[in-house]
Amino acid sequence: MFSWLNNNNQSEMPEKKELDPDNIPAHVAIIMDGNGRWAQKRHLPRVAGHKQGMNTVKTITKAASNLGIKVLTLYAFSTENWKRPEDEVNYLMKLPVDFFDDFVPELIANNVRVNVMGYTDQLPQKTQTAVANAIKDTQDCDGMVLNFALNYGSRAEITTAVQTIAKSVQQGELKPEDISSEMISAHLMTAPLGQYQDPDLVIRTSGEERISNFLLWQIAYSEFVFMAPHWPEFTADLLNQAVYEYQHRKRRFGGLTK
Repeated sequence: MFSWLNNNNQSEMPEKKELDPDNIPAHVAIIMDGNGRWAQKRHLPRVAGHKQGMNTVKTITKAASNLGIKVLTLYAFSTENWKRPEDEVNYLMKLPVDFFDDFVPELIANNVRVNVMGYTDQLPQKTQTAVANAIKDTQDCDGMVLNFALNYGSRAEITTAVQTIAKSVQQGELKPEDISSEMISAHLMTAPLGQYQDPDLVIRTSGEERISNFLLWQIAYSEFVFMAPHWPEFTADLLNQAVYEYQHRKRRFGGLTK
């Protein structure tokens, strides 16, 4: 079953959290929320929040890698985000270009491999090139996978997977009764993550408590931690706090534990 926490009162958590190194979530997914609100609170343009948010990505990537997390998935741009003002979208499309140009050497130094899932063919060409180069440049790294969800939407992902499977049925390559949950998982964009394709822990910043069309299939048995700070304010200590909360829950996967 789902386990929910609205962690608005952080003072209730221990100031110093000793993490169990043998119980680190293998796959942590983060809905990076609150860039615009962070900026508006400071009377800055929304794009200033997105710029600061990219600095937070760098901090949290290195912190996650140091914790021993295997996959860090970050919800960077959804299929619905195209509805935002054109100037903001244009800025968001430029961010990966600047981010990867600056951060890839550090990723390589930290043995972090870049993966990107989403409808990347719909992105501007410069953004596509930056993404492709980052993937290529880090392909030999065998440490943590930094997995960006870029122009990603879970309903679209599931629809595409179902259409692909339906074509196989239509062509006589597959019988309807052969379709299993494992087969569906194998047709989703997280399939290249192998055994780590389903997140153990999902974090959402900015105090909002919703999923926003993110990994709807994969989070069936994930643990959720909702945290009040906006994404630009998120720190390595807050990541540790979320992992601490994860470690103090009992995961039942629909069954019972003794």
